Amino acid sequence: MTFALSGQKVLVYGLAKSGVAALRLLSQRGARVTALDARSEDALGDVAREVKALGATLVTDPATPGLLESQSLVVVSPGVPLALPELRAAAAVGVPVWGEVELAWRFLESVPLFGITGTNGKSTTTALTGELFLQGKKRTFVGGNLGRPFSEAALTPGDWDALVVELSSFQLEGIQTLRPRGAAILNLTADHIDRYANHGAYGEAKARIFHHQREGDFAVVNADDADVLGLARQARVPVYGFSLTGKPVADAPKLAGLALAEEGGFRLDFQGEKYRLNNRALRGAHNAQNAMAATLLARLGGVSAEAVQAGLDSYPGLPHRLESVRVLDGVEWVNDSKATNVDSVLVALRAFQDGLWLIAGGKGKGAPYSPMVEAGRGKVKGVLTIGADAELLARAYEGQAAVHACGTLAAAVAKARALSKAGDTVLLSPACASYDQFKNFEDRGDSFKRLVGAL
Repeated sequence: MTFALSGQKVLVYGLAKSGVAALRLLSQRGARVTALDARSEDALGDVAREVKALGATLVTDPATPGLLESQSLVVVSPGVPLALPELRAAAAVGVPVWGEVELAWRFLESVPLFGITGTNGKSTTTALTGELFLQGKKRTFVGGNLGRPFSEAALTPGDWDALVVELSSFQLEGIQTLRPRGAAILNLTADHIDRYANHGAYGEAKARIFHHQREGDFAVVNADDADVLGLARQARVPVYGFSLTGKPVADAPKLAGLALAEEGGFRLDFQGEKYRLNNRALRGAHNAQNAMAATLLARLGGVSAEAVQAGLDSYPGLPHRLESVRVLDGVEWVNDSKATNVDSVLVALRAFQDGLWLIAGGKGKGAPYSPMVEAGRGKVKGVLTIGADAELLARAYEGQAAVHACGTLAAAVAKARALSKAGDTVLLSPACASYDQFKNFEDRGDSFKRLVGAL
């Protein structure tokens, strides 16, 4: 630990999950904490009550001028941009400004950390990597941008053999010393254009995952993604790749080894090991990439080949992401409620061959549905529409697939039960937000699972 907190004035900026976890950690370590959030005390509700119960001072925007400059440390939640004027002013007078993951790392520096970033697939790869380490009998913390804030690991720092952490670009902006033993970048596509000046700036934020690695560490990258390979040039450690094709990308950096997809699974060409993929939670090319990345992290991190295969076999998948709910009379029912935009549905459609009954609709995001129509040719037998964008979906599929206007999810499930035959798949992959009929995508997915379970 390089920063003594007892009695120090520390401000936590932003009281979402990670901010609250940082607050708990700081309070445990004896800091004099101020919690700052843009929401009112009434809007914060239980969070405001916990702040007070921990003995911290709650401040709602606008903050008193000079408040941040008077602190010994400012800890920032990922949703708070580091470019805010008040944060720049604090940094200008020498106040350290850390992200929440940096704070947690200061208490965990002796534990091997395996960090995963990228635009898509981070959560699945993080959860799967955690499963592989657990199968290797290692006491493993799994969290970060996924589920549990990293600061929760620091509340019990002596309990871990490995830290498997999803790291968003926002979190990586706020690191100062965080050093992954293994650092993975899965892919890089356009995202967060509201926060970054351009695609290059977004990529540079991701590349920070390599900046503090040193001898004995390693990197894992998507060898099919030219942008990721470009970022990998910043790594000063051995770089391992994973690939669906094995075709070299122009000007790619030299790789220390490659995981290469093959029929039924993949192999590690530098170790001669083969792994099978017969787990429904890992269907589709995108999940083959996730599995290869997770396997590289685990094997290079000391997990045995046998434990890796056991983990690939047992991994249950994340809820609401191509989640197999049940097979009834030969029909598989799949919950992909997390697919809240068209691009996510395209990923789902690629995971299946044919015989699909697609349940789609909800609060649309303005993107055209034509890419879904094209990707589903020869696969989608019919579309069952729900929610506010039902009519727009019907127009997109007109003349391309049978459309059944169902209105509600319950009606869509009943209709799919009547239409589907053995060998078919009923896929809830809405391409829309859920707020027109549900609290969130989790609520929608849970409702689907209840309805299917009752059939």
